[in-house]
Amino acid sequence: MKGKMSLTTKILLGLVAGLIAGIILQGAPEFVNTFIAPLGRLFLNMIMMIIVPLVFSSLIVGAASVGDPKTLGRMGGKTLAYYLLTTAFAITIGLALGSLFKPGVGLSMPVDADIAASEAPALTETLLNIIPRNAISAMADGNMLQIIVFALFLGVAFNAIPKEKGQVFIDFFDGLAEIMYKVTSYVMAFAPIGVFGLITPVVVNHGLSVLLPLGTVIAAVYIGCILHATIVYSTAVSVMGKISPLKFFKGVAPAAITAFSTTSSAGTLPVTIKCARENLGVSQKVSSFVLPLGATINMDGTALYQGVSVLFVAQVYGVELTMAQMGTIILTATLASIGTAGVPGAGMIMLSLVLTSIGLPLDGVALVAGIDRILDMARTSVNVIGDASCAVVVAATENELDVPEEAQLG
Repeated sequence: MKGKMSLTTKILLGLVAGLIAGIILQGAPEFVNTFIAPLGRLFLNMIMMIIVPLVFSSLIVGAASVGDPKTLGRMGGKTLAYYLLTTAFAITIGLALGSLFKPGVGLSMPVDADIAASEAPALTETLLNIIPRNAISAMADGNMLQIIVFALFLGVAFNAIPKEKGQVFIDFFDGLAEIMYKVTSYVMAFAPIGVFGLITPVVVNHGLSVLLPLGTVIAAVYIGCILHATIVYSTAVSVMGKISPLKFFKGVAPAAITAFSTTSSAGTLPVTIKCARENLGVSQKVSSFVLPLGATINMDGTALYQGVSVLFVAQVYGVELTMAQMGTIILTATLASIGTAGVPGAGMIMLSLVLTSIGLPLDGVALVAGIDRILDMARTSVNVIGDASCAVVVAATENELDVPEEAQLG
């Protein structure tokens, strides 16, 4: 209907209103935390409520509709290759901007010596942990990777038995998936208020006194995120998906803004699926497989943040990094992204792993801890945009992309 305000506009208005309210209410943190912050928590609770049933049901149906396990394996290979490649690009951009901006040169700040190292799990442990010992427990804990694996097993197994025996099972989950899509639309109607409730406390609790001393780090990360999205993702969706980059970013905007305020790729997943299907023309088969996987292992924005932050810490401590150490950072951050959950604060865990890999003091984590939420907002938005771009690319290569006419390139 013409004249009706779009979801993107409503969420953006909620974001702007939250920023303004945060500035006005700088001296009233108790009021904000008591009356406004609960609106944000309510929105997050509603999103977390629908994630597991939505992902589980849609992934089972998607895997069952693929039919041939070889096709599923091919899609998985494409998805993993895309995520790893773009993550490597992101960390490289972060390192380049860290070298260019030199945010830590001439800066000396007190650090907390009590921050402990986070050890990277062994490869065998990581691989074993993706198989749930208890599927119900995995769902209760919201372990996305284990949920994905279990759902894939069920979907693939459906194609290995007589159709008449398994059809009732698939029909049930198909109906559940459609119901969850509708519930998602209900939750998104509350999104502008939820975003307002999430952003206002951030501005009040992390005022200019925290942001100004580390402004160069923030600027480098935000510029890097913009560059990565406009160069890497624009090229991918226009070349592979034949989608206009402007239309792509417009289509994924509700998910990006939601990610900006929630700082959770997993929490934004229902919105990302909705945008990919309705705005970008990605089929259910592809979106239900690629996007949950991306929310778990795709950390482009976080990897970019690693590049800037590691160089910042090195510059503060007066450490000159060698090319070999730069290569180690790229490799470690790329591989660590696979095992890092898509939840708020996960980037801090990755940062400690990367610092450890090249021998930098772990106290350096404390240098960016105060502005981590501000950085997390930008990097999570890029993570989610990257998920959507991968869905477009994989769908295009699988002939599962029905691009809306208004979004087509040329």
